[in-house]
Amino acid sequence: MAFLADALSRVKPSATIAVSQKARELKAKGRDVIGLGAGEPDFDTPDNIKKAAIDAINRGETKYTPVSGIPELREAIAKKFKRENNLDYTAAQTIVGTGGKQILFNAFMATLNAGDEVVIPAPYWVSYPEMVALCGGTPVVVSTKQENNFKLKAEDLEKAITPKTKWFVFNSPSNPSGAAYSHDELKALTDVLMKHPHVWVLTDDMYEHLTYGDFKFATPVEVEPGLYDRTLTMNGVSKAYAMTGWRIGYAAGPLQLIKAMDMIQGQQTSGATSIAQWAAVEALNGPQDFIPQNKKIFEGRRDLVVSMLNQAKGIACPTPEGAFYVYPSCAGLIGKTAPSGKVMETDEDFVSELLEAEGVAVVHGSAFGLGPNFRISYATSEALLEEACRRIQRFCAACR
Repeated sequence: MAFLADALSRVKPSATIAVSQKARELKAKGRDVIGLGAGEPDFDTPDNIKKAAIDAINRGETKYTPVSGIPELREAIAKKFKRENNLDYTAAQTIVGTGGKQILFNAFMATLNAGDEVVIPAPYWVSYPEMVALCGGTPVVVSTKQENNFKLKAEDLEKAITPKTKWFVFNSPSNPSGAAYSHDELKALTDVLMKHPHVWVLTDDMYEHLTYGDFKFATPVEVEPGLYDRTLTMNGVSKAYAMTGWRIGYAAGPLQLIKAMDMIQGQQTSGATSIAQWAAVEALNGPQDFIPQNKKIFEGRRDLVVSMLNQAKGIACPTPEGAFYVYPSCAGLIGKTAPSGKVMETDEDFVSELLEAEGVAVVHGSAFGLGPNFRISYATSEALLEEACRRIQRFCAACR
C-alpha cells in the first residue's frame, strides 16, 4: 500500500515559488541575481494599517475568531463590494480566508465531484488547475492568443462548456499576462454564461485596483446581474494594499456556498489570524489615497519594461492593461543556441539559460499553460528593472 495519496500524482509544485527559491539559493552562493519571479509588491504596508494591527494587539485581540471572519471585517467587505463594484451582499454572504488561495481551494473543495469540469483560460495562475485536480475535478484549459492580448473569446468559451462543466474561472487583470477585460469584452463572456445556467463563475479580482491609463475595471456580476446567484467574487488585500504576508483573502457569493466553505474551513484552519483581520478592516475602511500613487509607479515600470524588452532580439512584449506582470513571447529565440552552447528548445530552456548566463530569474510561460513565453514581475525598483532588461537584451543578442 502506497503511503502518499494518489492525489499528489495529479499536481505539480508551484513554478513561481520554485523560481523565487532558486534565485534565493544562487544569491546565497554569492551570485548577482535579479529576481523577477515574485508576485508581490515591493511597497511596504501603509502605516495606518500597521498601526491598526498594533492597536489590535494592545487591545488583546489575540484570540480565535469566528471561522468566516470577525464581524467588523465581513461588514467592511460588504461595504467595499457596494462602494466599489455596486454589488449588494450582506455580511453573512462574505467569508474571510488565509489569503485568496484558501478561498479558491475551499470553493473547489466544497463543490467538485469526480468528473466535474472547470474551464480555465490560459495563460492561467499556476495554482488554478492544480487546485481543481487536488479537489477531484478536471481542469479544461482553453488557450488564448497573444494577438488577442491573451483574452478569451466568447466563441472559445462556448466550445469549452459541456454538461459536465461546473465552474468557469475568470481572472482580470490576469496573473500572468496582465490582460484586463473591458466592460464590453466581459459582456461577451457573460452572454455565453447566461445560456448555460449550470455553470458557476469564480472570479479572481485580486488585481482590481492595479489597472493603467483610462482602463475601467469591471467584475462579472456588475456587468451581468443575472449571474449573481451563481458567482463567487474573490478578492483580497495582498496586492493593492501591499499586504501579501498578512494572508487575508475574502469573497462574497450565494449563502449556500459560503456556508459550505465555512464548514470546510472550520475543519481545516478555522479563522484567519486575528491581528491580520483587524489590519484588513483598516485597509478596506481607511484612506485609499496611496493606491493611485502606487499605480502611477507601477505604470511607469510597465512602460519601461515593455519598451526595453521589445528592443531585445527575438522578444515580443505586448502592453498589458493591469497587474504588475508582462508576458513576452520568446518564440524568436526557440531553436537558437545560448551562449553556453545549449540549443533552446522550450521557454523553460530559455529562462534556465538566462538565469545561468545573466543572473535574471523569470518564470517560463509553459508553467502558466501557454508558451513559448515568460513572465516578468515588475514589482521592483526601476533601477533593478532597467539592469535586468539590459541583461536580457545582452543575452538575446548573444544567442545564435
